[in-house]
Amino acid sequence: MAPEKPNHIRWIKCSVGHIFLLFFFLCFICHFAVGHLRYSIPEEMKRGSVIGNVAQDLGLDLKKLRSGRARIVSGERIQYVELKEDKGLLVVKERIDREQLCGDTTPCSFSFEIILENPMELHQITVEIKDINDNSPMFKRDRMDFEISESATVGARFSLISAEDLDVGVNGLREYLLSDNDYFILKQHSNADGKKYAEMILQNPLDRETNPNLSLKLIAVDGGTPQRSGTVNINILILDVNDNAPIFNQSVYKAVVTEMSPKETYVITVNASDKDSGSNGLITYYFSDLDSALGELFIIDENTGIISVKGDIDYEKDKKYELRIDAKDQGGLTDSSKVVIEVIDVNDNAPIINVMSFTSPLSEDSPPGTTIGIINVKDLDSGDNGKVSCTIENNAPFKIKSNLRDYYTLITDSVLDRESVSVYNITVFATDSGVPPLSAKITLHLKISDVNDNAPVFLQSFYTAYIRENNSPGTSVLTLSAKDPDEKQHARISYTLEQATVAGSPISEYISLNIESGVIEAIRSLDYEQIKELVFVVKAQDGGSPPLSSNATVKILIQDQNDNPPQILYPVQTGGAMVAEMVPRSADVGYLVAKVVAVDVDSGQNAWLSYKLQKTTDRALFEVGLQNGEIRTIRQVTDKDAVKQRLIVIVEDNGQPSRSATVIVNVAVADSFPDVLSEFTDFSHDKEYNDNLTFYLVLALAVVSFLFITCLVVIISVKIYRWRQSRILYHSNLPVIPYYPPRYSDTLGTGTLPHVYNYEVCRTTDSRKSDIKFCRAGSQNLLNMDSSCTGTMQRIQSEKSILDETDSHLEVGQRS
Repeated sequence: MAPEKPNHIRWIKCSVGHIFLLFFFLCFICHFAVGHLRYSIPEEMKRGSVIGNVAQDLGLDLKKLRSGRARIVSGERIQYVELKEDKGLLVVKERIDREQLCGDTTPCSFSFEIILENPMELHQITVEIKDINDNSPMFKRDRMDFEISESATVGARFSLISAEDLDVGVNGLREYLLSDNDYFILKQHSNADGKKYAEMILQNPLDRETNPNLSLKLIAVDGGTPQRSGTVNINILILDVNDNAPIFNQSVYKAVVTEMSPKETYVITVNASDKDSGSNGLITYYFSDLDSALGELFIIDENTGIISVKGDIDYEKDKKYELRIDAKDQGGLTDSSKVVIEVIDVNDNAPIINVMSFTSPLSEDSPPGTTIGIINVKDLDSGDNGKVSCTIENNAPFKIKSNLRDYYTLITDSVLDRESVSVYNITVFATDSGVPPLSAKITLHLKISDVNDNAPVFLQSFYTAYIRENNSPGTSVLTLSAKDPDEKQHARISYTLEQATVAGSPISEYISLNIESGVIEAIRSLDYEQIKELVFVVKAQDGGSPPLSSNATVKILIQDQNDNPPQILYPVQTGGAMVAEMVPRSADVGYLVAKVVAVDVDSGQNAWLSYKLQKTTDRALFEVGLQNGEIRTIRQVTDKDAVKQRLIVIVEDNGQPSRSATVIVNVAVADSFPDVLSEFTDFSHDKEYNDNLTFYLVLALAVVSFLFITCLVVIISVKIYRWRQSRILYHSNLPVIPYYPPRYSDTLGTGTLPHVYNYEVCRTTDSRKSDIKFCRAGSQNLLNMDSSCTGTMQRIQSEKSILDETDSHLEVGQRS
């Protein structure tokens, strides 16, 4: 903001005629007294600080001050001082900033009048504001870059950017200091306006091969107490080969430009010459210390040196621009000059919003009142047009407050939750008090960073899964899924098994859990008959620090398969002895003969057993209970019924496919135990006879097959041998006589055995081959028969005839 003009300057602007008339009128109308006081105070005094005792210094009585209604009259917008009438003291009312009030004008003062009535008195007061060292020297940039040829002569000069110090007098910029080095010294100069600038002078030859780069520091210090300073880094790149540096024809150029001049408006032309020739004498021009703001306002043609307007020139921003121009030849040698451009004011502007600092992203656990940004709002206008108010959108959980002039702090107004809102677009509005008002706005994008404040949550707290027994290892059983509303590493979930045992073994021997996907797999085949279910706990843990976790219980039910056939518990099947159930001939209908007892280790419908008669001697006599396996008579037993009854009971389960087991139940129909001995003796021996006959038939068939294969191999071998002999005779050119073995012909294409032999062995159901021997006594209903007794002559003859018949068949096969 432009500094306000002192009051005495405004008094000068008043017309001489008005002053004369006022003076004449006061002298003749009333008793008129004039006094003049001058006070000197430092800037930045606290409000209420005493400037001086006006009553005492003017020789006025305190009662006169009160009765004369003494008051301060000033044409300034801001009243910096006020009069305490009760004490006659002049005190500070508003903060006084010398730099704001007068800028670089010295001395700095403002004036006002104290008026008393009856009689009227006018006393002029002048307050001089003394500067204090409250500003540090500042450079426009934080670094300077130079490219200097190693052939640069000793004494070569290199212009450095100047520092600015808003203070004046001894508190202003006093001198520049250069960091210690072996090549350059610092020389300081002063402009006609008293501003200081510095140059680096080369005092020792440069050697690029020794030091290709130099890093120095330029320090600007003021003369205040305590002393303040500013620093800029100097980076020097040493270049090879060049002679003379360019030389400007003027050290200072002055130009004038009008505010809001259109782009490409001509400003001034700078010119430099170089004694070198060729490419080393080709000069280019550029701004040496132009900051980003000035770079948007002016442009220089690097070949002609013409400076023209590039951007919008605003008088309210800067009334004068000082540009440092460098002329550089192709070898890197430079000369510098200064261009001072005065700006002619034509208009003003609207408020400007500058974000001094902004914190994004902001952690979601930040407490209310956390500062997220500092905003500087400037309006380069004056008066009401320069009064600015700032607001933000009401629906955002933020508020803005002002602690310092032109500075606003943006703070949080409530607790933030990234999971609800992750990004805020905060729009700040700045509106001045002009008519019509001008405004500006800026939108700040605030991201809310995540903290690990949410634990993973399973979709269910209890999972139930099913798997069939006899599964293949690696079968997928269940996929667990947990959600974490956090993000990135805080939402990276890993799944682990909690320690658990099943049947004394760790749960990890039965299942595996993928740590990333949550897939549960069976790592071995499960058996329902051993383990019915697996119950364990899975923990889902995120990647935060510290990590958060939650648990879920998983229950895997093993489903039964029909992999076990029924097992017969009764009647017990023995290898040597036969057990028979005895039924009296006087048994009525429904008489319980026996009960087949079977179990199935499967479960459910796979263990539902049903009993059926598969084969029986007399189907009209017995039946078996479908569910209980009880064998009962279904009619009255008669004398015509055979003594020995043989029942084959099949037990089936209800699985898909079903499995079954069979049991043979021998039943003796007789009133007394001795009546059935002869029948069951024949029955037992008949079984042994059938078993032996089957064995002999299988043996005979195996022998015949062996002989057949042997004969086939021999015939093929003979055929191959004779074919080879015929080939030998053919190649030897001897006469060949065809030979055909007897009963062999290959013309029909039916193979080497034109005849097929079938063997059948038959026996009658009434054959007898053994006698019966009673080994021990039985109970009334059970009959035990031993089939290991010696055979009779009839059995020996029967077996001999079978062997003879088999041998005859074998001989026929061999002949063939």
